[in-house]
Amino acid sequence: MAPPPYSIVAFNTAKASENKMHDDTVARQFGFTGGLVPGVEVFAYMSHAPLAAWGRAFLDRGSLEGRFVKPVYDGDLATVIAAEAGSGLDVRVESRGIICGTGRATLPDKTASVSINAYQAATPPASEDRPGVSAASFPVGSWLGIRPFTVTPELHAQYLEDVREADPVYATEGIIHSGTLLRCANWALVHNVRLGPWIHVGSTLQQINPGSVGDTLTIRARVADNSERKGHKFVELDALVIANGTTPIARVLHTAIYLPRATA
Repeated sequence: MAPPPYSIVAFNTAKASENKMHDDTVARQFGFTGGLVPGVEVFAYMSHAPLAAWGRAFLDRGSLEGRFVKPVYDGDLATVIAAEAGSGLDVRVESRGIICGTGRATLPDKTASVSINAYQAATPPASEDRPGVSAASFPVGSWLGIRPFTVTPELHAQYLEDVREADPVYATEGIIHSGTLLRCANWALVHNVRLGPWIHVGSTLQQINPGSVGDTLTIRARVADNSERKGHKFVELDALVIANGTTPIARVLHTAIYLPRATA
């Protein structure tokens, strides 16, 4: 059964980030009304629907694909609506009377089997040594890593507050939020290249094992595609989020415009 609609007041967690697409002034130069709420947070809003429908099983083995078609802005009401469709859920995010994101959630019968050895570890450069972004960034077949990130109780609690998560399972069982896992894929981009304003346009997250508060997260990400569409430069990653260097917890297919047409 599809869960009831779920509404939250959106919050732009990245106003002060290096990605100035989340800054009001810069975003307006690209034709937006203001700074964009990060796609990973819109995805986090969407992930509430399959969790409400399937409970803890979604965090054990569920999958969610999300695409962001229109911006969600800070302070606006965002409503997640899910409908049964075949063996899964069709999910959408509406804000300002328009559809801003669409998605598809499924619950496989068994946990996905992914070999950590199929993904290659890589070490990002020091922050100050990252190369500037260009059309030659992210060559296909290259491997990207991130600086390890430990999910402390304080960071976990802050994230749940930032995404206005209403389901208690993350807090009571100390499970890392799906949105935090997706952030690792963003970091695979920004820890390796000094990006200008850029846009996360979609992801598919396949849960493998629930991560726990206290885990240190890394990622092994392969550049699966790098192409130009309508003047924008897109990068696609096939990535594995790993806890404590040994345990795969999620596979992520991640797509971003790393060089928008206006800056290319």
